[in-house]
Amino acid sequence: MIVTQQSGEGLGSTVEGFDLATATGEDFSSLKKLVYSAKIVVLKGQDLSPAEFVELGSRLGRVEVYYEPMYHHPEFKEIFVSSNVAQDGKTVGVPQTGKFWHADYQFKPRPFGLTLIYPQVIPERNRGTYFIDMSRAYERLPGHLKEAVAGTTCLHSARRYFKIRPSDTYRPIIEIMNEIQQVTPDVTHPAVIRHPVTGEQILYLSEGFATYLERPSGERLDDSILRGLLAETGQLDPGFTHENIHLQTFVKHDLLIWDNRTLIHRALHTTKPEPTASFRVTVHDDYPFYEGIDG
Repeated sequence: MIVTQQSGEGLGSTVEGFDLATATGEDFSSLKKLVYSAKIVVLKGQDLSPAEFVELGSRLGRVEVYYEPMYHHPEFKEIFVSSNVAQDGKTVGVPQTGKFWHADYQFKPRPFGLTLIYPQVIPERNRGTYFIDMSRAYERLPGHLKEAVAGTTCLHSARRYFKIRPSDTYRPIIEIMNEIQQVTPDVTHPAVIRHPVTGEQILYLSEGFATYLERPSGERLDDSILRGLLAETGQLDPGFTHENIHLQTFVKHDLLIWDNRTLIHRALHTTKPEPTASFRVTVHDDYPFYEGIDG
């Protein structure tokens, strides 16, 4: 494998010459180490079938099947499909996913460590995904916000950006909200977590799922503190020009792997979307999600 660091502030590396058919266990161990250090790894020149994409994920760890079936690939439920391109006149997957800052499965008790994205149909103009390294963002916080967030927990909820399913048509909204809470009840995680591999401290909250911050005593922090954290990290910047924001672009045959502990991301969408489709596989690696998580 030939590894090249991407330009900028050290976020991301590209890898040439990675071949699933010949990759050894040592190759996969090296690949995971690179993801933890570079945060984003772009495997160049990939030409994988859906089955091979799932195999790639399974060799990195235990693949997590997304809990909502409407996102599933028709043949491989392990693949989450984001697409606005019909196949044989039928909708496959869900369009316009991820149009908000988040980390995958941040609203679940056991999030996963690695996200893999394999673009299938690539827009001509508006291509890419925005990222924020929340370990670097935490380091850059002003002292008063670091002090305010220390020792707190954050409540995460899936309700804010839940996508209505075809089966929800004509259902009362209160029924849908109650079902969301039953299937994916709100969870709490420390607002600052420690990475089990790198030891970095990570501000673990996002505009998409963070609801409020709470002290160990049960006292809820003023909402202005959460909003201040979101603003300081760049998540409230409508122009995506904040110094913390990195736009990762891609071309055909690129496959992206990123550290889902450290990075939050947001899809690049426009008011007039171009045809676009991508496959996603998500993986629990060999480590607890963060130091001190129960179980």
